[in-house]
Amino acid sequence: MLIDRANSGRASDAGAGIISPETSTRDSSVWFDFAIRAARYYPTLIEEIGQHESGYAKCGLLKIAVSHEELETYEQTKTFLIERNRRRLGGRHNLHEISPNETREIFPPVKDVVGALYNDDAARVDGRLLVKSILSVAKLEGLRVLNGSVNRLITTRGRVTGVKLGDDTLSAQHTVLACGAWTNSFQHQLGRTLPIEPQRGQIIHLFRKDIETKSWPIVDGLRGHYIVAWPDHRVVVGATRECGSGFEPCLTTSGVLEVLSEALRIAPGLAPWTVREMRVGLRPVSPDGLPILGKVPGIEGAYLATGHGSTGLTTGPYSAKLIADLILGRSLDVDISPFDASRFLNNT
Repeated sequence: MLIDRANSGRASDAGAGIISPETSTRDSSVWFDFAIRAARYYPTLIEEIGQHESGYAKCGLLKIAVSHEELETYEQTKTFLIERNRRRLGGRHNLHEISPNETREIFPPVKDVVGALYNDDAARVDGRLLVKSILSVAKLEGLRVLNGSVNRLITTRGRVTGVKLGDDTLSAQHTVLACGAWTNSFQHQLGRTLPIEPQRGQIIHLFRKDIETKSWPIVDGLRGHYIVAWPDHRVVVGATRECGSGFEPCLTTSGVLEVLSEALRIAPGLAPWTVREMRVGLRPVSPDGLPILGKVPGIEGAYLATGHGSTGLTTGPYSAKLIADLILGRSLDVDISPFDASRFLNNT
């Protein structure tokens, strides 16, 4: 059973869906190894949802510098990524440098290029389509979906035995809290601290009917912003990373300015494009940037799957598989102890 109150600002509804851990500059080896496994799980997931559309496709990713002021940062980034990938992945990575002319050929809106790395293995996925498709398949397998907000968890002798939904009591042997940015709303009921905070991200969809975008790669700049092309003459540009934003999934003038300014700095050819849509998502972030996965320490029957931050569409589906395997008593194909909630949860 899934209970979903469909919060406005859910991260999966707004995320750009970039799947390319090989080009992430995060220096956590724990996160990197996990994200690589998560990215490689996607073909299995897509096969399981069959004919249902997800927007998933291998499309490649460019990590580029567009000014000489960025050249030093680019060289440092290139060295870090190539050495890290060689050390962690051996020959199983396809990250390599390409020329400025090659860069402009595969992504025409860029103009000035002083350095470019290309990852053949990068992919993208549409969060809204993916969630819809997974739900459709799960319902065929017997999933029951209820819309509403859980009032409280039901705890009996140190074990969560269900939830209260309105006037109804729903019993369950296992309860998974996959509440995204709203996870800490249950901390007092569990008697534990859940240090998940919302981080607002604003992204903008641009459209140009007369330009074919199907074969364009993702473009990742050196200032934390990106451009993601989709087959329907559309590109997505983003995103802000607003800590301390609270739970307001709203667009701001400064956020829109930041996103568009950086997009046009990287790819000035996007200037005449039409603004088609703007979205806002609230990412669930943990203090150390790692997800929180597994059992709630000291409480039976309760599990956490949250804190994926800006890489939720990369690592979220694989996390869900692992939590399901854990509940079903299956052996896990990765050690999730680094993500255990005990690193944060203390009696309150």
